[in-house]
Amino acid sequence: MKQMRLLKIVVDIAMTILFLAMMAYHVTGNTLHEWLGVMLFVLFILHHILNWKWHVRIFKGRYTVMRILMMGVNVLLFLSMVGMMISGILLSHEVFGFLHLRAGMFGRRLHMVSTAWGFCLMAVHLGLHGGVFAGIIKKIPYKKAVLIVRGAVTAISCYGVYSFVIRQIGERMFLLMEYAFFDYEEPVMLFFTDYISILILFATFAYYGMKIMGKLLQIRKERE
Repeated sequence: MKQMRLLKIVVDIAMTILFLAMMAYHVTGNTLHEWLGVMLFVLFILHHILNWKWHVRIFKGRYTVMRILMMGVNVLLFLSMVGMMISGILLSHEVFGFLHLRAGMFGRRLHMVSTAWGFCLMAVHLGLHGGVFAGIIKKIPYKKAVLIVRGAVTAISCYGVYSFVIRQIGERMFLLMEYAFFDYEEPVMLFFTDYISILILFATFAYYGMKIMGKLLQIRKERE
């Protein structure tokens, strides 16, 4: 059981790292970008196989507000990933070039929108299941160290707001721009720092948002 849980965590971490790498198209180049996409697609399928029990329970049990929220995030993330995979195949020149598909502007727009939404929703998904990471932090024996970690997460999240705006993620999500532009001369470390901060921002927002909502629902239930 512990091995299965560890495998799930490893797969999720690998998917997160791959997603970050895929956002850096100007760093990886087209060929590597496409192969990373194939690897992500394989891990995406493996992720759902490992979590097959979740699929079985979809139509079972009562849907609470929290469950509806988590289901909504999961469905939107699934659709984003599917959109990203389909558009990736349509745009492929290397891995799936033998298909001779012509994506046009539709494929480019779908890829940009689904990638932007997929990245943010992936971070939210991680945040909604952030109890594992929060538990690890709480086990740190030194209280000051725990406070330092929380302070660092808060600071990174604040920087993530800046990165989200500067990287024009919102514009990509709502198709307010035609192309995703890359600065080929910027330091690679700066690029990944910005995107990691955005990931931590959405994950932190989702984690604490879920905790606050849970407490509010509990208070409402007690009053009733």
